[in-house]
Amino acid sequence: MAKSKYVLTEKQIIKRINEGRGAGRLSDYKPWLYVNEVPSEGRSQRVYSHLTGRIHHVLSDLEFAVFLLLDHNPAVTDIREQFPLNRDDTLNISKEGQLWHPSQGGVNLVMSSDFLVNTASKTQPQFAIQAKYSKDLKDPRTIEKLEIERRYWQLKKIPWFLVTDKEIDKTVVSNIEWLYGVKGYFDEVITDELSLTFEHISAYFVQHPERKVVELCKEYDMAYQQDLGRSLYDIRLMCAARLITFDIRLPFHSLKAKEIAFRSESLFGGHCNVAS
Repeated sequence: MAKSKYVLTEKQIIKRINEGRGAGRLSDYKPWLYVNEVPSEGRSQRVYSHLTGRIHHVLSDLEFAVFLLLDHNPAVTDIREQFPLNRDDTLNISKEGQLWHPSQGGVNLVMSSDFLVNTASKTQPQFAIQAKYSKDLKDPRTIEKLEIERRYWQLKKIPWFLVTDKEIDKTVVSNIEWLYGVKGYFDEVITDELSLTFEHISAYFVQHPERKVVELCKEYDMAYQQDLGRSLYDIRLMCAARLITFDIRLPFHSLKAKEIAFRSESLFGGHCNVAS
């Protein structure tokens, strides 16, 4: 039987380490795993982040949702996905705790956490996350891997969290997926045309604070004789480019004009995160 393209040899593991996988910060970081290197559960994504200035690789719908929530959290300063754990450490933890260590073809694999996150918080400057579907927690081997990972971060004195699909707010995810266009990464830049549209729309919305955003967009399209839906699309670009902020816990399509904030200072340098 042919060997799976996803099974790493010891030589390939060493090659990845030498390539700097798992090293670097922000735009210089290289994840241990890329979307084309592993089978995924659900929708794999290559998603751009204005925060880090690079494309991130997430391997499931759940990871995608967690990433989007992190990326839109103003306290987060860096996100490193598919972060590798030191293999010597995980092997020692496995041996001491008599826990099953993942291996394939006789090769002990390098374990990874879905996210290692840095924040501006003095009380919790860094933490790690593993995202798992609740149905997978019925698998004894999955539980053993999670226990190795938990003990690993405990030794490093870094908080570790297990996040399941049951803990993701569907309204929040729906809002952010709408901003990102659902599929593929979103790397819209602030063009001169978008800046001009920003000025016009913000001035129009300020005059009608109690009206719903969706209704105002329809009126704006008619007033400026443009295709229906054009202004709503432009607002989506502005949100993704951090020119507009709003409480992502509220359904965007139900928001009133007064519930979104136009951040004019963003036009002159820097992007602001959507408030969470």
